[in-house]
Amino acid sequence: MSAGAGLAVVLPVLLPLAAGALSLLGWRSSSLQRGIAVLGTGALLVAAVLLLQTVRSDGIQVMAAGAWPAPFGIVLVADLLGAIMVMLTGIVGFATALYSLASIGKRHTRFGYYPLMHLLLAGVNGAFLTGDIFNLYVWFEVMLVASFALLILGGERAQMEGAIKYVTLNLVSSALFLSAIGLLYGMTGTLNMADLAVKVAAVEDRGLLQVVAGLFLIAFGIKAGAFPLFFWLPASYHTPRVAVSALFAGLLTKVGVYALYRVFTLIFPLEDGILRTLLLWMAGATMLVGVLGAAAQYEFRRILSFHIISQIGYMLMGLALYTPLALIGGIFYIIHHIIVKANLFLASGLVFRLRGSYELKELGGMYRAYPFASLLFLVPALSLAGLPPLSGFFGKFIVIRAGIEAENGWLVAVALVVGLLTLYSMVKIWNEVFWKAAPADAPTPPPAPVAGTRLMLATMTALALLTVLIGLAAQPVYELAEATARELLSRQGYIDAVLGARP
Repeated sequence: MSAGAGLAVVLPVLLPLAAGALSLLGWRSSSLQRGIAVLGTGALLVAAVLLLQTVRSDGIQVMAAGAWPAPFGIVLVADLLGAIMVMLTGIVGFATALYSLASIGKRHTRFGYYPLMHLLLAGVNGAFLTGDIFNLYVWFEVMLVASFALLILGGERAQMEGAIKYVTLNLVSSALFLSAIGLLYGMTGTLNMADLAVKVAAVEDRGLLQVVAGLFLIAFGIKAGAFPLFFWLPASYHTPRVAVSALFAGLLTKVGVYALYRVFTLIFPLEDGILRTLLLWMAGATMLVGVLGAAAQYEFRRILSFHIISQIGYMLMGLALYTPLALIGGIFYIIHHIIVKANLFLASGLVFRLRGSYELKELGGMYRAYPFASLLFLVPALSLAGLPPLSGFFGKFIVIRAGIEAENGWLVAVALVVGLLTLYSMVKIWNEVFWKAAPADAPTPPPAPVAGTRLMLATMTALALLTVLIGLAAQPVYELAEATARELLSRQGYIDAVLGARP
């Protein structure tokens, strides 16, 4: 592999780390930190796009750290799934950085918001690119530290309550993850994921191997916000600054989903057995519980938080069905959801800026006063509900069609019902926030700076256009998802690329 290709793999991790370090050096200057945030995340987005192009044209890219070849040294690996996730991280990171210019004040900047944001992005990309199961744990912990600090930034009571639940469940997940790694290392003597894919097949104690796989399923399920250990998510995601909520909503649970896709296609390929059955039931329950929780809420961000859970169920459904079409649908759905969900949280922040509340009963009149901003909410909302021709329609259509072809009628029925209830929730928000007249006792926020509001609108517009573009040009995205699914199911390509690579 060329030095340029190796640099392409490592840049998505190095750039946010460097930007975070520079932000610390510019601690006393808010404007310098803000400039570094935009430039750093912009550079990350460019590097992510170049990495995806490199992987598509030249195949899986491997970078061996310290000139030690796999499986003896630490490697970074960029296949199509990892490169796609890094590109989505670049999109959400850049959008959040721009939005933060208008929504993060000097007080939170002094608390370290921008260095923590960069650290979080580095942890997310490290998790997507590592080829080592223990380093996946390390990057998870980097994300946990950064996300916990961002969650409590400001020290408000609601933030602290949500943070306790968040960190407790995530520490349980980390303990289970580390235990599974230790057991797996004891059985195979390796931590490299490609090497594990080879050596796991030779393990004689299949019962213990199933237990280890189950530990991974529980650990990553908690990280993804899947049923039954999901309650940390709606208790915490609505408490921090809205830019933090958008960053979390777009990326954090998707790292858990990515880990499930990686481990259960590469190391423990899902076959007809208890784990696959368990994952199918988890997918259905996650969809249903999440959407019912959303239907019962009347706080803007809590509704959106519960919908993260329900939409994770569709991604798990794509993995659990474990057919080529189902994996295509799951990957397509991940691409759509990261952009849409981040944009919906950004929309909630704009409503709060203009109306001073997240409570639906205290809101109203947005469409009459701000028609363009209202339409910017409607695009991701209808996409989340799965209406054509937006991106969410194609993601749901592919996953549901895969369920029909797999003759899994009950899961298809759940997915369809959840789609209708999602539409109900989005219509509820539209009616309460945008369509009805504002109540007489509605809070009156201080006048918002026009430049900041326009920057928020510009960021939301770009993400909304991307959602429309994915829907109108679904064929290229489908082909990318198809190539990714083919690569996941053909494990040998990943194994050969990693174990055959030399520094």
